[in-house]
Formats: sequence, C-alpha cells, structure tokens
Amino acid sequence: MKFTKSHEWVKIEADVAIIGITDYAQEALGDIVFIELPSAGEQIVKSSRLGTVESTKAASEIYAPVSGQVIEVNNEVVDSPQWINESPFGKGWMIKVKVSDQGQLSDLLDEAAYKEFISKETH
Repeated sequence: MKFTKSHEWVKIEADVAIIGITDYAQEALGDIVFIELPSAGEQIVKSSRLGTVESTKAASEIYAPVSGQVIEVNNEVVDSPQWINESPFGKGWMIKVKVSDQGQLSDLLDEAAYKEFISKETH
C-alpha cells in the first residue's frame, strides 16, 4: 500500500489502483454520512479533486493520488458511507482506477513514511 499526504491510500494490483481514505482520515472526520465519487469511465488527474466526504463534523475533499480512468466505483460505500469508518482499508474502498502513468506511484509514501508524517502532524 502507498499513501498521500492528503490521507488517501492506494493499493496497486497490476495496472489498477484501488483508492480510499486512511484510518487516520476517517478518525479525524468522525462519523461519515455522505460521499460523492466520480463515475466509472471518468478520467481523474493526479492531485485534483476526485470527490467529497461529509461527516457529522465537516466536509473534506478527496484528492486523486494517481491519474487514470475510473473503471469501478464502490456503489455500496456510496449507499453505506459508514463503511469508511468501519473498514477504511477493506469494504470502505472508494474507486478503482486504470493507472495511466505508473511513474506517479513513486511520488507516494510507503507505510513507514506515512506513519512518520502523521506522527508529526499530530504533535
């Protein structure tokens, strides 16, 4: 798994990126009540907004960790956004993207670097 400084996670399976938000992000947001995601077939661009998560506390943008075409949307998480709180790395995944530039993956943080990043953010 790879991570962004804006708290998205990416799991790579061949040329497909499965994307969601991290446990840290869902915890900071609180109870998630709504999620807006792109549609299958849409192109997303690295670092641009790909959706919105709304919780009982605030609304937060989700940013694309890589560029590519959305090939699948987790409609079950749209219908049951609390899954992001319950299982952010499991059934709370958001979209699958066919990655257009594998080189972008090298810009992402590994787990150790991400943990170090959030430990500095919380102190």
